[in-house]
Amino acid sequence: MPDPSPTAGQHSPAPRAAPAEVKLLALDVDGVLTDGSILIDDRGVETKRFNIHDGLGMRIWAKMGFHLAVITGRSGGAIQHRMAELGVGELIHGCADKRAALNALTRRLGITPAAVAFIGDDWPDLAVMAAVGYPIAVADADQRVRAAAAFVTSRPGGRGAVREAVEHLLAAKGLLDRAAALYHAPAPPAAGHAG
Repeated sequence: MPDPSPTAGQHSPAPRAAPAEVKLLALDVDGVLTDGSILIDDRGVETKRFNIHDGLGMRIWAKMGFHLAVITGRSGGAIQHRMAELGVGELIHGCADKRAALNALTRRLGITPAAVAFIGDDWPDLAVMAAVGYPIAVADADQRVRAAAAFVTSRPGGRGAVREAVEHLLAAKGLLDRAAALYHAPAPPAAGHAG
């Protein structure tokens, strides 16, 4: 049976909203910010591996003045620590109903669901993806999730997919060069003429 999902790095034929309209980027953790692995040591302590490029993408999104939220069914110290380190103010973890959590968040922020992008990877993300204007799937997401997405990254979860999605959204807004300029070093002063 042919795979109905959009090709990685491409759009589906009918997004519900333009990426330029997105004001809130919300995302899952396991399989999106991580590669989906759960590491548990001998003491039962869970750890996660995060990609530095994804973290910078999240900071860039926030620096450009847009809202950022993490909504995940799991919870733990690693998630809380990393999101605090990144300055993510909207962390909803241990969440049984991501769609209801997102609806409450958008009401509180005064943002319509049409102005939300959500990045997901697996079946628990399908309901929330159906509720937003611009659903995004990571490259290695389940095929049903890719089929539900307006955009599929070319990078897999935990390997720069969030950064790619942020750059995609900023490019659609015409803000990618301005965002990159936040990190350009100023030109060195012209060398003076010794006399």
